[in-house]
Amino acid sequence: MSIFDRTNLSLSRRQLLIGASLTGAGLVIGFRPQAAVAAGEPFSPNAFIRIPQEGKITFVMPSVEMGQGIYTAVAMMLAEELEVGLDQVVLEHAPADPKQYANPLLGDQITGGSFAIRGVYEQMRKAGAAARIMLIGAAARDWGVSPDACKAEAGHVVETAGSRRAAYGSLIAAAASEVAPQEVPLKPASSYRVIGKPMHRLDSPEKVNGTAKFGIDARPDGVSYAAIAICPHFNGKLRSVDEAPAMAIKGVSQVVRIEEAVAVVANNTGAARKGLAALSIEWDPGPSASVSQAELEHLMDAAIDGKALPHVSEGDVAKAEAEHGPVHEFVYRMPILTHSAMEPMNCTVHVRPDGCEVWVGTQIMSRARQAAADVTGLPVEKVVVHNHLLGGGFGRRLDVDGVILATKIAKQVKGPVKVTWSREEDIRHDCYRYLNYSKVTATLGADGMPVSWRHRVIGPSVMARWFPGFTKDGVDLDQMAGAETPYAIENRQTDFARQEAPDGMLTGNWRGVGATRNIPPVECGIDELAELAGIDPLEYRRRLLQHKPRLLGALDLAAEKAGWSTPLAKGRGRGIAVAEDFGSFAAMVAEVSLDGNGRFKTERIVCAVDCGQVINPDTVEAQIQSGVVYGLSAALYGRITVENGAVVEGNFDDAPVLRIHETPPIEVHIVPSAEAPGGIGEVGTPGVAPALLNAIFMATGKRLRTLPIDQGDLRRV
Repeated sequence: MSIFDRTNLSLSRRQLLIGASLTGAGLVIGFRPQAAVAAGEPFSPNAFIRIPQEGKITFVMPSVEMGQGIYTAVAMMLAEELEVGLDQVVLEHAPADPKQYANPLLGDQITGGSFAIRGVYEQMRKAGAAARIMLIGAAARDWGVSPDACKAEAGHVVETAGSRRAAYGSLIAAAASEVAPQEVPLKPASSYRVIGKPMHRLDSPEKVNGTAKFGIDARPDGVSYAAIAICPHFNGKLRSVDEAPAMAIKGVSQVVRIEEAVAVVANNTGAARKGLAALSIEWDPGPSASVSQAELEHLMDAAIDGKALPHVSEGDVAKAEAEHGPVHEFVYRMPILTHSAMEPMNCTVHVRPDGCEVWVGTQIMSRARQAAADVTGLPVEKVVVHNHLLGGGFGRRLDVDGVILATKIAKQVKGPVKVTWSREEDIRHDCYRYLNYSKVTATLGADGMPVSWRHRVIGPSVMARWFPGFTKDGVDLDQMAGAETPYAIENRQTDFARQEAPDGMLTGNWRGVGATRNIPPVECGIDELAELAGIDPLEYRRRLLQHKPRLLGALDLAAEKAGWSTPLAKGRGRGIAVAEDFGSFAAMVAEVSLDGNGRFKTERIVCAVDCGQVINPDTVEAQIQSGVVYGLSAALYGRITVENGAVVEGNFDDAPVLRIHETPPIEVHIVPSAEAPGGIGEVGTPGVAPALLNAIFMATGKRLRTLPIDQGDLRRV
């Protein structure tokens, strides 16, 4: 099994060592020998734990917190094995250091792709357990007893049969001389005190009282503020700009030109924005000036029946089609999507002759560090990245274009400068989820069940640029995720028709990644086949998922909780969809109603998820709810368009997101499981659109195969 396998991530010792070699670390749990503790210094048994003589223990967070609850989950894993309470710890961002803090499954210091908990579950627990063993050993040696006669309890080592008790802080000097254990036994699930229990988020109090520090809050001494205008055209450049109007604004100190942008620097953000608005900028649109939405969609349509690269081939699809015709064909079209994270892109940089500092919220610290080094020409070890909380990521902050621009500007500014994008720049210069089309063809047997399945996926290869190791023979493996379906279909074939965005339009990862492209056509396609067969969509799926007990369990639970068998009034409908990805299994039921004007309303979303061993059930529920809201927002409104080689939309008036009053009740039900943890940040999003589309069909009898949902199509029923 590859360590990058998306569905089965139970790691052997050998695979963990492979992960360690990818990161360059000696051991994946980050042990670093410490012969002694200097006066006043904490005990640091590994890269993730620092125990002071007095006060709270520091947990160093290898993943970044962007609202998904990872800081609390990682702290829970460490606390479980170290035998401390969450009230006894404080959290600290890890520095940019992939040798110590790389995710073992990815080989880099990355937070994304639902790899955070799966990647560090064993790593963090071993780090906590190793520290506990060393502390127990230190106390036992001091007391002249066997370590077996001692136990750890609430930040203390306790003599089991006696009355002696020592706080961890009093043992740090002795513990530092203990040899780090090579074999680290972990607690059985039956002994968990923290893992699996609902816990309040450790980062919530500061976010509520306003003291939490996001990237946009960075204010190093002497900082100035920059507002930026980036050339709106793909691959366009700055032609000319008159500085005078901006320099006349009080507080403005400088206008910075770089090849693709202009920035106005001032002693406050308001002045910088006023100065930028005063400029008259002339852009060179470059070779993409004529690119239009119609042209891009035409190219995608042409690729539907063009050449493609094979991906999965099982059985004999051609023979099955010849013997079991007719062949049923469905084409689904999905739009360009933006991330629309709450915190717009920002980065603060201080370039000096001998070094560079970067203050930013990023999902990929090592690349941010390397990007600044590349722009400045400095050795990477001369670049320091100060990571911050992220006000939403969703894959947007897996790219470092913002760091590159800010560093280019900072090279021309004395002292640190904070570059903050407007919402318009944020939307018009995103790393977009590009157009994705799917052509599904299938044949049915005499019993109405599918005997063949073809799925052609048309779209770009993000991984070819971003993570080439996740491609094979020219096929983007993430782009194809789930295209072959989880269903028991004997003859299956999937292929990839690569169709890139226009040159200069950055495409990237979007929450749910490959599954958000392929689950809608798969789950709507299965619904269409169930309709042709005259079989209830739930029962149809159940027959095809007998070999997938965990997915079937989630399906049954969602259907039960949604009252699938309960009749609905006229004008109402339920739709169902399943998603299997990132080691987790989810099923979703959407319920909609139709008013007299042909407009629909989402009344309710019910989701059941089996994500293996749950770390914090509160986080699982919140992540699924968040994923549903994100997916529903895209299904209803998500659409970015292109004209004249530039993105048209620029703010929430023409690129809207779901509002609170539009959000339906969202029920989340967790399937109990002792399996290895699966990812939870992505799996709540892909099933939303197909469940909704299937519900609309049940309510109206009309199949919609293009997103976002056009209410006008329903009024034409």
